[in-house]
Amino acid sequence: MGYRSSVEILTEWDIVAARQLGRNEAKEVGFGTVDQARITTAISELARNIYLYAGKGKIEIERISEGGSFGIIIIASDEGPGIPDVRKVMEDGFSTSGGLGAGMPGVKRLMDDFKIETVLGEGTVIKATKWIR
Repeated sequence: MGYRSSVEILTEWDIVAARQLGRNEAKEVGFGTVDQARITTAISELARNIYLYAGKGKIEIERISEGGSFGIIIIASDEGPGIPDVRKVMEDGFSTSGGLGAGMPGVKRLMDDFKIETVLGEGTVIKATKWIR
C-alpha cells in the first residue's frame, strides 16, 4: 500500500477536513464504522492540538499493510513549541486549554500504537496506528 494523503492544519475548518479525510481513508482501507469513528476522533484531537498549541501543522494518513494485515498510520506534525513534559500530557485529566484532559491519553486508547517525538522549540511528531482486526 503506502498511499499517503494529508491536510494542512491552519484553521478550525482544516480540523473538519482532516476528520473527513480520515473517515474516507479508513472506509477505503476496510475499517468498520466503529473503528472509523475511533480513527476520526483521534484525528480530530490531534488536529485540534496542532491548531491550539502549534498554530499550524499537518495531518497525514498513510495506508499500511504488514503480513496480510491492513491499517492506517496517522502522522500529526508541527513546528510549534514542542511538548515540555510528555509524561504530564499523557496523564488523564491534564489540560492546558481548560478541556476535559482526555486528549492524548484518549488518542492512545483509541489506537493500537502511539508514539510521540518532540523537541522543545522545534516541534512535535505523533504517530498513531490502527489495524483492521
